Amino acid sequence: MSKYRFSQSSIYIDGTDVPKNKLGIENTQDIHEVENILLEEAYTKLSFSLKAKTILDETYFINLYKKTFESLYDFAGIYRDVNMSKGESQFCLAQYLHSESRRIFDELKKECYLKDISSDKTTFAKKLAYYQGELIALHPFYELNGRITRLYVDMLAILMAISLSTIVVL
Repeated sequence: MSKYRFSQSSIYIDGTDVPKNKLGIENTQDIHEVENILLEEAYTKLSFSLKAKTILDETYFINLYKKTFESLYDFAGIYRDVNMSKGESQFCLAQYLHSESRRIFDELKKECYLKDISSDKTTFAKKLAYYQGELIALHPFYELNGRITRLYVDMLAILMAISLSTIVVL
């Protein structure tokens, strides 16, 4: 059975915790192996494609998911439209998902995607943790929220490092 509770959902193969997928994989171990391979490929490809002027906005976040998992899942990059919980944790209600996502990314934009505080490592780390927590609580996708959020936060950190390396000291 699924590790998540949905108000309604048909993304899983009946009687399993395996999402319906384009490869016809029906067991947990194999699906996790493929997900991990795709995630590893995304880390390599995306980290090398970052430029100092890359904007890590909501569209970028959604496209991270889509580009990483579209070969496996039809729902890749699509925000969920059902309420969802795990254990005692209720994630953002579906009806507020888009507005809360917009709020988080507007806040991040006002902070210049953390580029301006990159010289203060403690503040940067706290802000990074804050946004990671906000995105986890949002839980916008049906599956792989933790992994895609870590990928996104890692991209913020890499972008900060790129920004620092482009600063010319006179």
